[in-house]
Amino acid sequence: MFAGSPIRNRTAAIFCLTLTLLLAGCSGSQSSGSGSGAVYTVKRGDTLYRISRITGTSVKDLASMNNISAPYTIEVGQKLKINGKSSPAKKSTSSKGKTAKVTPSYSVPQSSWPPVGQRCWLWPASGKVVMPYSTSEGGNKGIDIAAARGTPVYASGAGKVVYVGNQLRGYGNLIMLKHGEDYITAYAHNDTMLVNNGQNVKAGQKIATMGSTGTDSVKLHFQIRYKATAIDPQRYLPPQGSNRCAK
Repeated sequence: MFAGSPIRNRTAAIFCLTLTLLLAGCSGSQSSGSGSGAVYTVKRGDTLYRISRITGTSVKDLASMNNISAPYTIEVGQKLKINGKSSPAKKSTSSKGKTAKVTPSYSVPQSSWPPVGQRCWLWPASGKVVMPYSTSEGGNKGIDIAAARGTPVYASGAGKVVYVGNQLRGYGNLIMLKHGEDYITAYAHNDTMLVNNGQNVKAGQKIATMGSTGTDSVKLHFQIRYKATAIDPQRYLPPQGSNRCAK
């Protein structure tokens, strides 16, 4: 599936939603939004998954009740029906009365990230890291590498192409590779894409060229996801210019 191809069946639609949930919050600000009765008003940074957690309405029900189809785009200020079967998610508080951050059930804490050197990763492109990874809420969940338009983009590891397209707003031309059961890498804002969905690629294989689709400058947004959690790529990549694994 090349960039711009429509999603033609239910399986593809479900997969697109999965990708949206996987990448939610990786480059934009986050907001809890506001709910009132059986209606929720969409706020900047919201996704169906985030609204589902806030309102207690399943993603499936949100999409069905509001006639939202793939790629599940919602707009700021949009009014969404909610089923109201569950109470909105609440944040827990500590004994001192301070608000404690609620960690999604799928999140892998930093203390449980895989050890450096467990898997060999290669730099996906040559260039300057203009925005590093951030653990803060709404922070960058990957690294942004800037270089000239057309700079080669390489597979950081051997894997299988599981997504090629531009249906996810904010990422432009996006490629995602699956590496075994636990890892996924994402390559966003590409100019040209040189692989097909379902294709097996080798580590270091050229898969795209750098561009500015979905953003305002030429750069590659690169993520490494471990069990769906974005981990710091620079922690696992070797020094730039080196083809050796990080230790």
